[in-house]
Amino acid sequence: MAEHHYKFNVAMSCGGCSGAVERVLKRLDGVKEFNVSLETQTADVTTAETLPYETVLATIKKTGKTVKSGEADGQPQSIE
Repeated sequence: MAEHHYKFNVAMSCGGCSGAVERVLKRLDGVKEFNVSLETQTADVTTAETLPYETVLATIKKTGKTVKSGEADGQPQSIE
């Protein structure tokens, strides 16, 4: 089965911020693996082919963190 790779630039100021993003990604069905980095302010997410970019973006936004940019499979995407 194919998969998607999404990358988000997320404003995170502390370990609690990155922990919040990790917690929501951990609970999202279809996420195969993820790496949230406070140092680089990024969330790299590998998902099943059936999980759309927009769903992952909305899930990260639910934490209250600002998503500054996003890309899907190497292509820049809207963050609206």
